[in-house]
Amino acid sequence: MNSHVKVVQPTGILDSTKTNQFRAEISELVNSGAKIVLVNLKDITFIDSSGLGALVIALKTVRSAGGRFYICSINEQVRILFELTSMDQVFEVYDNQEAFEQAVLSPS
Repeated sequence: MNSHVKVVQPTGILDSTKTNQFRAEISELVNSGAKIVLVNLKDITFIDSSGLGALVIALKTVRSAGGRFYICSINEQVRILFELTSMDQVFEVYDNQEAFEQAVLSPS
């Protein structure tokens, strides 16, 4: 992957105890020049409303800096949460990191 692509891979439960750290990590990446941010959720077991809010803020942070924001490797709970809140229409989600790399990073 090129230097403008950054991957964030939170672990465990993305809830109010982890959202500040997550948002700070996203801001740091954007400030360091990341143009594409991929949030790989393969190690996330559960996301609550504050975690979902942190993902929305991360999306806005990246987009406001002119970047692109993607998510991959969501589990069933996260998929259902995205569908119930219509976030599946907001976030660009890939099955896994390989699918993201093929779709976004491979030359057309």
